[in-house]
Amino acid sequence: MTKWQIKSGRKVTGGLLRRHMKKKRYQRGMDFVPVHVAETRKRKLRTMGGNMKISLIAANVANVLDSGKYKKAKIVTVLENKADPQYVRRNIITKGAVIQTELGNARVTSRPGQDGVINAILLKK
Repeated sequence: MTKWQIKSGRKVTGGLLRRHMKKKRYQRGMDFVPVHVAETRKRKLRTMGGNMKISLIAANVANVLDSGKYKKAKIVTVLENKADPQYVRRNIITKGAVIQTELGNARVTSRPGQDGVINAILLKK
């Protein structure tokens, strides 16, 4: 079902508001597409003005910040995800998730479904 980013059709009191215009295509929201730990796959989405947004579907590499420099590291698994405990079992990466990489444990700072890349900061041991 489509999500709409428009004002509710009801007042605070519960009464109906009269619409002054139709729903427009640009007012639609996007569905959540989980980013899994697997071979990197991306998709392109058209946005306003004919621009493109790249969304990740799956990824196995992250840009990890280690002592001021970014290094590419292979993702092993998801260790913790405060968004949903089920995401750990299903290996779903979201912003704030703790992932295990070759360099060590790292916290994701980017939004993979929106940015098309996984950036993370190495956690201290």
